[in-house]
Amino acid sequence: MKTKQVLTLEDTQKILAAAEAEAKKNNWAVCIAVVDDGGHLLGFLRLDACAPSSVAFAQGKARSAALRRRPTKSDEDMVNNGRFSALSMPGITFLEGGVPILVEGETIGAVGVSGVKSADDALIAQAGISALFS
Repeated sequence: MKTKQVLTLEDTQKILAAAEAEAKKNNWAVCIAVVDDGGHLLGFLRLDACAPSSVAFAQGKARSAALRRRPTKSDEDMVNNGRFSALSMPGITFLEGGVPILVEGETIGAVGVSGVKSADDALIAQAGISALFS
């Protein structure tokens, strides 16, 4: 039987705190979601003044990155490059800002951020993930 790494509550809190710090450093009002490898919500923050729509987008980005085992930027790029049939994938959010969490090549979860430019959302997500491994 295979042993599997999983995110703990402490891991989730560490990710959220680092992502929040990155967002606040830049005065960005965002939502931050952390999910497990099945896309199930482990933790969530909505910073003051973040748009209500960002709640669903952040969670969707995290879920998509976990389930697809890749950053959501790759799915956004796929559609932007003309592969419109990809839009038929159920439950996938085709916006940059979802980043999978990898341990020894295995996806153990993901972080999704929404509220600012998509590239900046991804930067915040990566800051949270990086804190997990520092």
